[in-house]
Amino acid sequence: MNAPDPRLSINQATIKYADLATALRVTVEAGVQAIGLWREPVQAVGLTEAAAMLADSGLRFTTHCRGGFFTIPEGPARRASIDDNRVAIEEAAVLAAAGAEGSTATLVLVAGGLPEGSRDLVGARERVRDAIGELAPDAAAAGVTLAIEPLHPMYASDRCVVATLGQALDIAADFDPAVVGVTVDTFHIWWDPDVISSIQRAGRERRIATYQVCDWKTPLPLDVLLGRHYPGEGVIDFGPMTRAVLESGYDRDIEVEIFNEKVWATDPLEVVRRTAAGFGSAVSPHLTA
Repeated sequence: MNAPDPRLSINQATIKYADLATALRVTVEAGVQAIGLWREPVQAVGLTEAAAMLADSGLRFTTHCRGGFFTIPEGPARRASIDDNRVAIEEAAVLAAAGAEGSTATLVLVAGGLPEGSRDLVGARERVRDAIGELAPDAAAAGVTLAIEPLHPMYASDRCVVATLGQALDIAADFDPAVVGVTVDTFHIWWDPDVISSIQRAGRERRIATYQVCDWKTPLPLDVLLGRHYPGEGVIDFGPMTRAVLESGYDRDIEVEIFNEKVWATDPLEVVRRTAAGFGSAVSPHLTA
C-alpha cells in the first residue's frame, strides 16, 4: 500500500463514532499527517486535555467544526449562539497552537436554515452577515479564520441558507480575508455551473480557508445529509476544482469529510486507510499538475 498523500487531512466526521483518542490514534497509524476536529469530541475530554492529546499525536490541525447557525432572529437564542461561536473561536485557536507545524486556525461556519415559519431567505442571509460582523473582531484577536461553508441547495431550508460559493464570497467580502474566508467543499458545489469561476474569484480575493473533498453518488439515501462517499466512488470530477484551488495559491492540507452511516459503522482504521486510498487515486494526481 502506498503512503498516504502528505496533504491529506482526515476530518473527524469521517470517523464519527470514534472518540478523540481513537481518532488521533488511527489517523497516525494509517500514516496520515493531519486531522480536522469536531467540537463535541473535543468538549467530551475538555479543551486543555484535547490540546495535549493533539500535541502528543504529532498531527497537524486543519479545521475546527463547526460554528455558525446564525439565522435565528434577535433574542436570547441568537445571543446564546453568538456566545457559543466565541467559545468555538477560542477552541480553534488553542487547538491550532497545539498542532504540529503547518496547523491552521480555521473555524468552519454553517450558516443555519430558515427559522421556523419563515420564507425570507434574503433576511436570513443578512442575519448571517450581521453575526459574522459581531464575531470578526474576536476571530481577528484570536488569529482564527472564519470559513463560511456553502451547502448544497437541498439543505437551504433546514441547515444552510448559503447555497453557492458566490453567496459565501459576497458575505465574506465585507471583511479582512485573513479573518473571514470560505470553505470549498466538492460535495456541495460540484453541480454549480459557476463553480470554477467562483473558485477563481475566491483565489483572487484570498478567501480559500480550507478545501474539503468527498464524492456524490446516487441514489441519495433517505437522509440526504448522509450521502457522502469516499473520493472516487461517485460522479464528481475532482480535477477541474482541485486544479482551480491550487492555481489560486492554496497550499494547505486538503480534508476528506464523509457523512455516511455505512462508513461510520466500519472500523475507523479501515476507514482512514480507505479514505487515503481513494484520495490517492481520485485527488492526488491533480496535486502534481
